[in-house]
Amino acid sequence: MSTSQAVLRVDNLVAEIATPRGLLRVVDGVSFSVDAGRTLGIVGESGSGKSMTCLSLLNLLPAHARIAAGAVWFGGEDLTKKSPRAMRQLRGRRIGMIVQDPMNSLNPLYRIGTQIGEVFKYHHRVFSSRERWRRALAVMERVRIPAAASRIGNYPHQFSGGMRQRIAAAINIACQPELLIADEPTTALDVTIRLQILQLLRDIQSERNTALMLITHDLPLVARFCDEVAVMYAGRIVEQGPVEQVFGAPAHPYTRGLVDAMPRISRRSSRLVTIPGQPPAAGEYDIGCRFAPRCVHATDLCRSRYPELTAFADGTRQVACWYPRQESV
Repeated sequence: MSTSQAVLRVDNLVAEIATPRGLLRVVDGVSFSVDAGRTLGIVGESGSGKSMTCLSLLNLLPAHARIAAGAVWFGGEDLTKKSPRAMRQLRGRRIGMIVQDPMNSLNPLYRIGTQIGEVFKYHHRVFSSRERWRRALAVMERVRIPAAASRIGNYPHQFSGGMRQRIAAAINIACQPELLIADEPTTALDVTIRLQILQLLRDIQSERNTALMLITHDLPLVARFCDEVAVMYAGRIVEQGPVEQVFGAPAHPYTRGLVDAMPRISRRSSRLVTIPGQPPAAGEYDIGCRFAPRCVHATDLCRSRYPELTAFADGTRQVACWYPRQESV
């Protein structure tokens, strides 16, 4: 991926969780970049390390987890070296994050206008309460909340799921961040609202040239809205590059399995294609390729040595596989 205009660059990031059995690596040597005005999709099955990678970037890991190695470069600084106070000043103002369930991020006891205004209160202390309220209304109108002026005093439970996700987006774009991270932002929404939310994020991105990260398991959304994609499996990236190349001709067997598993109306067969077996438990990995137990092409080499992420023959992407393939879907 290009790093000439990289807003965010992650180098060999490692995150560990402390358990009674010792430290388990849940993010293991992840590297990628996100350019201004571009969208990176991070995909993979549940437990692949997508959300833990995302939380590592913002130093929001749970108390029993830590960043063990690597660097997260943003604005010329390594975020892994910044203090908790410095990260609090960064989050919300220069980096925004939209989570899966907005009810977990919205306070049910406070009016929506107050919660949006809190962003300005923390990051722009010179604003008066009236100015904060005015700006909160403007942001609500920006994310297309109907009748925003009459609803700014409402509470979260008075909005639908799609409207609550718009409000979560409003809070995170209030200070016009350079990077916006959306972690499964559309999982609980129906198809129509899902597309509306993603289109809203794309419109916001185009206005401010914002870098956008979309963490999801929804491959069709990534194919439609992202420029690049990173496919994660068992804590590592196994393939990354332009969406058209990665989904059009998957080089890694796991990527091909994900693409083949997508339901298609054009398929005559009523049976869904699945990837056999189960992914390994977080942090409990064998010596060789972590996908080898589920891969029909695995050899002794695959089971004994892990393939590093290297440039693929087409020159547009990277693949971690001893026997990468290039066949169109």
